[in-house]
Amino acid sequence: MSDTSVQIHPTAIVSPAAKLGKNVKIGPGCIIRGDVTLGDDVELIANVFIEGPATVGARTLLFPGACLGFPPQDYKFKIGMPTAGVAIGEDCLIREHVTVHAASKLDHPTRVGNKCFLMVSSHLGHDTVVGNNVVMVNNVLLAGHVTVQDNVTMGGSAAVHQFCRVGRLAMVSGLSAVSLDVPPFCIMVERNQLVGLNAVGLRRNGVPREDITLLRKAFRVALATRLPRQEMLDVLEPMSKVSVFVAELREFIVGTKRGIAPARMDLSESDE
Repeated sequence: MSDTSVQIHPTAIVSPAAKLGKNVKIGPGCIIRGDVTLGDDVELIANVFIEGPATVGARTLLFPGACLGFPPQDYKFKIGMPTAGVAIGEDCLIREHVTVHAASKLDHPTRVGNKCFLMVSSHLGHDTVVGNNVVMVNNVLLAGHVTVQDNVTMGGSAAVHQFCRVGRLAMVSGLSAVSLDVPPFCIMVERNQLVGLNAVGLRRNGVPREDITLLRKAFRVALATRLPRQEMLDVLEPMSKVSVFVAELREFIVGTKRGIAPARMDLSESDE
């Protein structure tokens, strides 16, 4: 904290235990309590509260009202119990009134990856794990133990039930309710209703055309037909040997514990 490049507003309260990188800026009314590490060029604009243990990666920007590391909303957790806390990656944007609760156990922190954009009033419950390049629009709610893989986009006010998974490059529409696993590369709407591939997201992320074609076929023959899980896996197995993306989809289905969100009943063969 003796680094002259660090700027701390006179009204901010910073724990002596805090570890501050170069060029850190802590604005008015911020409170840093306990074992908190802020990477280089992190900025807390104003009225941000971080409770340790917590780490915030380099160049992350936190807006007023953001709260990180408060105790989990879990009856089993008692105030003062040890926790692995919160770990935020690098180059994240954390907007006004975002809350990220501390882990309920010591095995891993509540985690947010790199280059994530958490918009106003999003909530990440205890023990959630969010990958890299994830976008959560205003008021997204993640319950405890949720996993969101890389490059997911979640529309405003989408809500995810505890222990659910959202697969890589999936898109969850605004106001959706998720209580089953959302497979990678798919679009989910309303309540657990798949409506096709996230074709735009796949193209933007450089997925080869031939793999997108195979994923379309995989969606049509395995998910749109609403097969039982084992039949779904059997249908996908030959295609998974040809495409690493279909293999990833199949592996995600293998790992489900809550079940896979089904395709909408009235789904046509078009997934555009």
